[in-house]
Amino acid sequence: MKVFVTGANGFVGSYIVDQLLKDGYEVFASSRTGDLSAFNSNKNYRFIQADFTDPFALHDAFEFVQPDVVVHSGAMSKPDDCELNQADAFDANVFGTVQLLLNAETYKAFFIHLSTDFIFNGKKGMYNEEDTPDPVSYYGKTKRDAEEAVMEYKYGWAIVRTCFVYGNPFYGRNSFITMIGKKLKNNEPFKVVNDQERTPTHAADLARGIAAIIDKRAEGIYNLAGKDVLTPYEMAIATAQHLNISEHQLTPVTRADFKEMAQRPLKSGLDIQKAMRDLNYAPMSFEEGLKRTL
Repeated sequence: MKVFVTGANGFVGSYIVDQLLKDGYEVFASSRTGDLSAFNSNKNYRFIQADFTDPFALHDAFEFVQPDVVVHSGAMSKPDDCELNQADAFDANVFGTVQLLLNAETYKAFFIHLSTDFIFNGKKGMYNEEDTPDPVSYYGKTKRDAEEAVMEYKYGWAIVRTCFVYGNPFYGRNSFITMIGKKLKNNEPFKVVNDQERTPTHAADLARGIAAIIDKRAEGIYNLAGKDVLTPYEMAIATAQHLNISEHQLTPVTRADFKEMAQRPLKSGLDIQKAMRDLNYAPMSFEEGLKRTL
């Protein structure tokens, strides 16, 4: 079975590629940047350099691959960048998704779209798949709009919502936990928000959940997240404790203190009961995730 993965050079995308190769799929990894060569030794791995916002490049890529499954993990995902560069965010997160759907339709490919807890306003917390999106940032709005486009797809589709993904990166930028670990080891001062509740998700759990969706051809919306509810500051303190660092310069702040361009939902954890029931999804604890990450 041929799986076309977007955003393959990204933090989440690389974990998805790794899991699908372990499961024996023929994986066509795509990114607008060149191959980072983490998986070239695997005979089932192929890399295609393509920008999914470019209709011509995407058409050629799909014509070559003719995928059975598309996993769309590529996105402009930094909320502040999206707020500052809204045209670019729309192109990447909405227009790009529509272009992928149009090409996937030609081959009747099963389509999996990676979304976010940021589609919610954060007033309630622990959102389930039936809750109504009400984003408070432009990033959240683009991801909601992309979800709505996916729901119009004629063939099988799944939307995966996740939250605060962390882990040890294959390459590229740090995740929150590895970044905090470096700051702790260097005894750097750092302000961390302590009034935003999340359900941090280890990237390996997310990738396994997506693989289960492919295996079961599970359609609809699924929350794939961690099971512990923590603020970023609580995550940072847990990281310090794991590293046995008692003297540090981490400072808890509130959203009011820590001015950011894009508004973040205060309570945005995800309820994973549906995924646990339908997919046998069993995420690791945050404590276990820290061990694997650090």
